[in-house]
Amino acid sequence: MKTTQHLPGSGFTLVEIMIVVAIIGLLAAIALPNFAGARARAQANACISNLAKIDGAASEFALESGRKNGDAINYPSDLTPYIKLNRAGGIPGCPANGIYTETAVGVPPCCSLSSSVNPPHLTP
Repeated sequence: MKTTQHLPGSGFTLVEIMIVVAIIGLLAAIALPNFAGARARAQANACISNLAKIDGAASEFALESGRKNGDAINYPSDLTPYIKLNRAGGIPGCPANGIYTETAVGVPPCCSLSSSVNPPHLTP
């Protein structure tokens, strides 16, 4: 029968393990707020990109249907043929669950979260 010998001093002490856990906790405390901020910036950029696409689709719709600035748009049905649809067959929505509105030709579309979040979901 084989027996294993335990060498004195092998393994980690409680203090060493506590130091490692403290370092991991410190790194997590630094990284998590940065991750949340990066997520909010990515959502705002995606929303602004969607608003630009909706504005381009509205301009194309107005050009092809002979509409002028100020004419009403039936959003989203008027713009559906002029924009790439998502998997559900609709116009892409705000990634932060905002609601887009497009009311008239020449009026920029807006998001319901336009100024209530940081960074704001506003077209430049």
